[in-house]
This record gives sequence, C-alpha cells and structure tokens, in this order.
Amino acid sequence: MAQKSASRFGVYTHAIVRAIPESLCLEALRIENESMVDLTRARQHHDRYVEVLKNQLGLSVVELSTEESLPDAPFVEDIAVVCEGTALITRPGAPSRRKEIDAVKKALQDLQLNVVEMTDENATLDGGDVLFTGREFFVGLSKRTNQRGAEILADTFKDYAVSTVPVYDYLHLKSFCSMAGPNLIAIGSSEAAQKALKTMQQMSDHRYDKLTVPDDAAANCVYVNIPGKGHVLLHRAPEELPESVKVFEKLKEHMLIPVANLELSKVDGCLTCCSLLINKSPDL
Repeated sequence: MAQKSASRFGVYTHAIVRAIPESLCLEALRIENESMVDLTRARQHHDRYVEVLKNQLGLSVVELSTEESLPDAPFVEDIAVVCEGTALITRPGAPSRRKEIDAVKKALQDLQLNVVEMTDENATLDGGDVLFTGREFFVGLSKRTNQRGAEILADTFKDYAVSTVPVYDYLHLKSFCSMAGPNLIAIGSSEAAQKALKTMQQMSDHRYDKLTVPDDAAANCVYVNIPGKGHVLLHRAPEELPESVKVFEKLKEHMLIPVANLELSKVDGCLTCCSLLINKSPDL
C-alpha cells in the first residue's frame, strides 16, 4: 500500500484553509517578537495563496471562518495529519491552540474522511512537525511535538514507517524542509537543517534526492501533482528569498508558482502551514 501511495504522491482534490483574524498580528504565537505583522498585506498574501489552490490547481477549497479568539487558526496544517482516507486530529503542543480543533474536525467529517482523535493527554503533535514522503513519515520532536504524539501517529498509519527527528532552534521540522516532488526533499542550508536531513537519511531504507536552498524558510514549499499539468510547486516569492528561488528555477519539469509569505513568516507561518491538503477518492 505504501508503494501505491508513493506513485500517487502529491495528488489532491480538496484543501481546507482558514481566514486571518485581526488578532493574529498581536496575539499569534511566535519564537521572536521583533517584527510587526502588516494585517492588510498578510491577508493579501493569504488570498493569493487560496486563489492559487482554487483557480490554478483546481482544488475544491473549504474556507473556514475566522475567529478572533483563535489568532493562530490560519495555520490549519498543525491541527490534522491526513493520509489517504484517514485524518488524525492532533493535540497541538500549545494549549491555546486546542480550540482550533472543532472547526477543522467538522470540515474533515463533512468530507467523510475516517477521523481519528488524539485523546492521550500525555501526547502532543503539531502537523508542522510531520513530513510525509509518500513512503514513510518523519516526525520532528520539537517544543510542540513529543514522542507519545509520534507513537500515536504510527499507530494510526500502520502501513508506513515512522521515524523521529530531533528539532532544535526551530518551531517545527517543516520550518526548514518539505517535499518538493515525489522523491525530492527540499532542505535548508543551515547546520540544524543539514543535521536533521542526515538523521532522516540514516533512518530511512530509501534514498531520497535533495534540493538544498540557501534560505531555510524557502525549503518549506507546497508540492502538488495535478493531472494534466504534472509537477507543480508553490514556493516563496523572488522578492522575498531571491537566491533560493534561483535554485527552484533549476527544476525544469515543475510548474513553479511564487507565493509571498513574508507577513505570516513573522509569526512562524510557512507555506505548508496554511492548508490541509486532501486526496478524497470517489468511494469515500
């Protein structure tokens, strides 16, 4: 079954997104409290992101309403891990984010997925710490995700190997890596990123190709396989991270779509954070 999934890696039919509340600017969690978020620009960037998912990628987009009491809610990726027909509702490492679960859970149930809830109070898991390669899972052990959370993920998705990767200095594993293609890991150049990649390589029975970019933030990109269009990659805009974009431009078989994300990055938001991508097969 794992091999079947690998052959269809990146194929999606639906996306769940959530609008940006005004409270994000001042109340969203962040590692560094240095830069003010421009709400208008953040919403423009997010609208562009959603427009790409809808109109350029042709996904059915479920847009959840904003809620001022949930400043981090636009980062829906953290709230569930979706693989094939199953959605694991996580238990976010920040207690203030656990009220985000209700709306996301309902949306997943409405899509008729098999919804599994993580109820163990000793477990924490953020979706931003979960890298699914199509063959296996890597789970970052960070300030937001612990060993018990990784174990429950492994119990939920028994067809796939699950390996854990220590994450230091960053919020999540995917703060500095993501999948840029069916066998291609995009990875940042920092010492921390390269150390994590080495750990993943040592733990896997499979040999992945790697795409190393100068900026760790640029290594978080969104890969989608669109029937008729092939490989599509959403990546950070050239006006934000120009040297990394030059590396992406070497991917001649990919359709490249630059998306600005500077404002949300000030509250540790990455491109993958802003959507839950789902492949809903017709029989679900």
